[in-house]
Amino acid sequence: MSSLYRDRRLYLLLVANLFSSVGTGITMMVVPWMLVQKPDGAMWFGYMSTAMTIIMFLLTPYVGMWIDQISRKVMLVFGEAIGLVIAAMFALYGMAEMKYHVWHLVFLFASGSLYYFLFYPTLFAFSQEVFHPDQYKMLNGIMEIQGQLATVISGGAASLLLTKVPLYWILWLDACTYAVAIICFFFIPYQRSFRNGKTYSFWVKMTEGYHYMKAQPLLFWFLFASLMPFIGVMMTNYLHPIYIVDVLKEDSSVYGIQSMVYGIGAALAGAVVPLWLRKVGTKVSITITVFMYAMAMTMFLFVKNMWIFYVLVSLTAFGNAGTRVARNSLMMERIPNEKIGRVDGLFRALGFLIRSALLSVFTGLVSLQHVLIPYAVLSGLLIISGVLVLKTGESVKKEQVHLTSMG
Repeated sequence: MSSLYRDRRLYLLLVANLFSSVGTGITMMVVPWMLVQKPDGAMWFGYMSTAMTIIMFLLTPYVGMWIDQISRKVMLVFGEAIGLVIAAMFALYGMAEMKYHVWHLVFLFASGSLYYFLFYPTLFAFSQEVFHPDQYKMLNGIMEIQGQLATVISGGAASLLLTKVPLYWILWLDACTYAVAIICFFFIPYQRSFRNGKTYSFWVKMTEGYHYMKAQPLLFWFLFASLMPFIGVMMTNYLHPIYIVDVLKEDSSVYGIQSMVYGIGAALAGAVVPLWLRKVGTKVSITITVFMYAMAMTMFLFVKNMWIFYVLVSLTAFGNAGTRVARNSLMMERIPNEKIGRVDGLFRALGFLIRSALLSVFTGLVSLQHVLIPYAVLSGLLIISGVLVLKTGESVKKEQVHLTSMG
């Protein structure tokens, strides 16, 4: 653990991730707000959100394959460079006193979404490749804390800048953060891990993640079930504002405070869960955090008090972030680095499918004033996921031992 804190690569990685996350985060908060102020902007925002979900789902297998076939450092720098160019071009456009139209904002939102889509799975594989397995648990905890810090900074900066400075200055800030990230990535020593020299067909490369997990069904179901807290967070991002107004009868200030409470809970998980991983193990830690999330999600059905709502938000934050820290550590330890992009892509694709299905159902229920039914559905799914994690976690190690002895 102490060796990680003495590792210069950690600090370069954290600075790169912090700057690029904050810069893109500010833009991705400001642009949707400006978009919905335009005539028909809300409609275009809805169309673009749906289209981007479909596009990212279709691209997920390709991105996973690229991550496993191309230098991860090159991919990270390439993504930052493209972001820098786009932000600078639109900043120059604004400085020329040209008016931003709907399609400009739609393009900025789409490019930011694709940046996130490419950046995080590549960073995940890059971190696994660069750092030692003994450092994975602490590394994932630190990255979780840093991610929550970036979210808080982005939200605060966006709220300050939105009404005070023109969009092109925000885009220049975004471009500068990309430049800082490029410099940091450039100075991280990197040598690609050995790749199998055999030539495989395109289809074999694309489906490698599926075939790898097919050989380890218990590990697949364990990782799939432990993905559900993240699905829950994606759904509550949509449900919580409605819940606050319709159930709690509170105003928008509660929504702002709950975002801060969530960040605190998630950051706490980033600090605590790595200690759990060393004391009780990865599988036990994931079981605890998934059941914590399920319990909190169930309690939303019975709560009409604002302060208890904040407590439940902090529990869901801890449960989701803690599960992510432990799950990422397990994947880094168990999935070979040359396959991690495609295996991670498999679960991301499944996540897109589930989120799309739930969102379509929940939208209809909310329109009929049934906001508590989606929480009941999520509660049921999380309890099932917790039981599945508990049952499969007991056998995952045996499955690994069996496969190792066969290999």
